[in-house]
Amino acid sequence: MDIQEITIGSRIEDNQQVTLERVASHLGSGSLQVYATPAMVAFVEQTCRKLVEPHLPEGMTTVGIAITARHIAPTPLGRKVSIQAEIVLIENNVISFQTELWDEMEKIGEAEHERAVVEIDRFTERVQKKSL
Repeated sequence: MDIQEITIGSRIEDNQQVTLERVASHLGSGSLQVYATPAMVAFVEQTCRKLVEPHLPEGMTTVGIAITARHIAPTPLGRKVSIQAEIVLIENNVISFQTELWDEMEKIGEAEHERAVVEIDRFTERVQKKSL
């Protein structure tokens, strides 16, 4: 597996709106119309995936294998959430990321995330064996 184009220190920034689909009351993680922790975690995974997957050889993808997240401040419906993600470690087929999330006023969260680089065909074969 050749992931040499993926380097420690590579970064990405992105943002998303806090929509009804991303609030705690909609996702069931709370009763308020504020940015939900599950939405934040999904945003972390999507952003980290977006950073590395263009550099993978054909037939390869990444899967999330670990995440430690802290959601430290609320963000109301309609506001924008921004993320910065950086690759901090690459060991064998595991890529580790450090992320920070902000709304227009303050830091709202941070997460450490790990993604494993896998062969799509081999991974799909394992999934299919469990589907029988």
